[in-house]
Amino acid sequence: MQTEILYRSEKRLPEAQVQALYRANHWSSAELPGTLLAALANSHSLVSAWKGETLVGLGNALSDGHLVVYYPHLLVLPEYQGQGIGSEIMKRLQARYAGFHMHILTADGEAVDFYHKLGFTRAGKTQPMWIYEGNDH
Repeated sequence: MQTEILYRSEKRLPEAQVQALYRANHWSSAELPGTLLAALANSHSLVSAWKGETLVGLGNALSDGHLVVYYPHLLVLPEYQGQGIGSEIMKRLQARYAGFHMHILTADGEAVDFYHKLGFTRAGKTQPMWIYEGNDH
């Protein structure tokens, strides 16, 4: 019997599993586990995906609660990608912010096509800008 994927909204996640998820996706924030867990816990909202006791994906949102929402993290373990988990996480996050004036994210590489399928488009003539402490882009 195959275990189904369960989605949760609690913000307390096991450090080792969060770190493993971020490492598997080559995100440099995996090397800052305490800071990463604090950041996720302080998200406006967070959705995690579980297969049994294994964290297989998560996504979060930062928002002013009225007009703007930013989706900074969406990760799925590589062996679970392509099964609709990331899409379901985003669907749940976007439902919470339905009707907001602006939904924002940054995407690179293969993620661009994924987000296009979810309805995101390039923001006019805007250019993404940042001060970034990582080395994974």
